[in-house]
Amino acid sequence: MDKKEIEEGNVLSIDFDKRGGLVPVIAQNARDGAILMLAYANREAFEETARSGMATFWSTSRNQLWKKGETSGDCLRVVEILVDCDQDAIIYKVEPQGRGACHTKDPDTGSSRTSCFYRKLDMRKGTLTPVDNQTKP
Repeated sequence: MDKKEIEEGNVLSIDFDKRGGLVPVIAQNARDGAILMLAYANREAFEETARSGMATFWSTSRNQLWKKGETSGDCLRVVEILVDCDQDAIIYKVEPQGRGACHTKDPDTGSSRTSCFYRKLDMRKGTLTPVDNQTKP
C-alpha cells in the first residue's frame, strides 16, 4: 500500500512492523478526554480489543497478552478506536469500568489512580508534583 493510501484511504493497515511488532496505544477517557495511560499492542492484542470491545495490550514487562483489568477489575471498555495518519499509533477511547486505570494507588486514600499521568513536571524546578483529582472517592 502506498503512502497516500495509508494516510488518506479507508483501508486499515496498521504498521506493526515499524517498532518490532508493537504500536503505542493511548487510552483516553471517552467522557472527559483525560489521558489515562499509554501501553502497546501487537496485532493479536489489537484484534482482541476490536473483537471483545475491551482494551487489550501487549505487556512489555511480562512479554504476554494483557487484558486491562483482568486481575484488578479496573477494565477499560473501548467505545471508539482512532488510528493516526501513518497508521502506527492508536487511541482507544474508553469508558473505565472500575476504580481507575493506573496500577499505582494514591498513598493517602489507597484508591487506584484514575490516570497513570498523575504527576506533572515543574519546568522551572525540574521536579515532579502531583496532579489534583487523580482518584475517585
